[in-house]
Amino acid sequence: MKDSFDTAPYGALILRNALGIMFIAHALLKILVFTPAGTAGFFASVGVPGWFAYPTIGAELIGGALLVVGYQTRLVSLALVPVLIGSILLVHGSSGWLFSNEGGGWEYPLFLIAASFAQAALGDGAYSLSRLLNGNRAREVSAAAIA
Repeated sequence: MKDSFDTAPYGALILRNALGIMFIAHALLKILVFTPAGTAGFFASVGVPGWFAYPTIGAELIGGALLVVGYQTRLVSLALVPVLIGSILLVHGSSGWLFSNEGGGWEYPLFLIAASFAQAALGDGAYSLSRLLNGNRAREVSAAAIA
């Protein structure tokens, strides 16, 4: 039996916003608390070139914002997965499973990878910029076809 009200778009909206806010929060932590230079120093201390902190911060901030507004959600969700994999392989992986371990374990980044894949599978969801733009394009195409 099919529901009369499809809630999947709203579930995708909730997940999209939760992921987006989480990525923005992590970028702001690196900018406002640790500072970009401090983050670059930390990256260097774990064997990652320090300059790599800057594109990581940019990916988290821009990607998070794009998720919140719902623009190209599938692509953005997948594009952020390498950042999360890097956090496991280069930072959290050696700290064990639990994120509450000293140094933070890899359970949380792994969960975020799963959530990112789920978001990519679900798409934009309700109230997304992509749907708004695609809706306008569809009306333009319809109007052009009639004319």
